Formats: sequence, structure tokens, C-alpha cells
Amino acid sequence: MKVAIAGGHGKVARLLEELLVKRGDSAIGLIRNPEHAEDLRELGAEPVLCDLEAAGADEVAAAISGADAVVFAAGAGPGSGADRKRTMDLGGARKLIDAANAQGISRYVIVSSMGAADPPPEGGGGFGEYLRAKAEADRALAASGLDHTIVRPGRLTDEPPTGRVIVAQRLERGSISRADVAAVLLASIDLDHMIGRDFDLLSGETPIEEALAAL
Repeated sequence: MKVAIAGGHGKVARLLEELLVKRGDSAIGLIRNPEHAEDLRELGAEPVLCDLEAAGADEVAAAISGADAVVFAAGAGPGSGADRKRTMDLGGARKLIDAANAQGISRYVIVSSMGAADPPPEGGGGFGEYLRAKAEADRALAASGLDHTIVRPGRLTDEPPTGRVIVAQRLERGSISRADVAAVLLASIDLDHMIGRDFDLLSGETPIEEALAAL
């Protein structure tokens, strides 16, 4: 399997790339900074230079050519303004949807955020704009006709993986390690019954595949 990952140098993305490579699959990491290319090569992933904010539709489609699935793990990041949250968290996700359709890639997994499935907040500063952008991106993906999965993790940590989570349509606020998020993304790509699913995700006590099977 070949998986193209938008936001390929992000922490979750690199953990996912490492998991893919370790089991013999191929990972394409879309990056906008050429200085990050070597980090991906060290993991065994293939870096592809593609700035989702600046690239045209044909360029994004070319960047994911040959992939069997795509994962949107990109984001404007903390401290970014409202405009970048619209152009990256929403606009980037939409560009990847269009590129996947253009290349005939049906499988699309998106990293969203807890709170994005609730009514969008009024105001809320940068975080409110982030949730609104994520929510709109999720709706665009659900309406795209692609075989999608929407994963809404809680607060991300750099703790070691546990392999145990809790998933549900709605959960109270909490946290989860980036490593466990990456493992859930990998399992979501693999499991056919995850197509069309959307769920909140936190650290828990249930093994990942068992938790996903219960959705």
C-alpha cells in the first residue's frame, strides 16, 4: 500500500510514516519546506515538495499520484492567524479532496479535532476559527463521495504509545498521545468498516482494533 500524507513533516504524520514503512508499505510525505526532506528519508518515507496553500490543483494531484490512500494531517499550527486556518485547515483539506478525486484515489482519512462535530462556536479567537475550519473541512469530505474517515482526537501529547484508546461519537475533553493517534489512523486506513465513520478519540483502556470494531 502507498499512502500520501499531507503535512508530512508534522509529528503525527512522521509517526504514521514510520509505522507504514516498518510494515513494508510506502509513505509519501507532502512538505512545503525542502529542508525537511531528509528527516522523511531517514524514516524511509518519500518526501514530495508541495505547498498545499500555494499549489494549484494539478500540482497537488501530481504529488499524490500512485497513492492508494491519502491522509490529511496538515494544519496551520498554534499561533497562526485566522486567515491561515482557513487556507490550510480548510483550504488544504479541500485541495486534497479535489486531488484525490482527480487521481481516482477513493480512500481519504482526515485528522480533525474534538469539538469540530459540535455547533461551531461564536468568536473564540484563534481556537474558535480553528474549530470552524475543521468542521467545514469535515463536512466537505463527508459530502465528497470519497471513502472517508474523520478522526477527532483530543489534546495531543508526546507520551509513549499505549495501544489503548476510547472512541465514540462524542467524548468529554481529554488527551491522547500522537503515537496512538498515528496507530488509529493506520488501522482506519486498513479496516473497511471504518469507511464513512467519524469519531472522537482519547486515551483509554481498550486495544485500538477492538475499540474501532465496536464503532
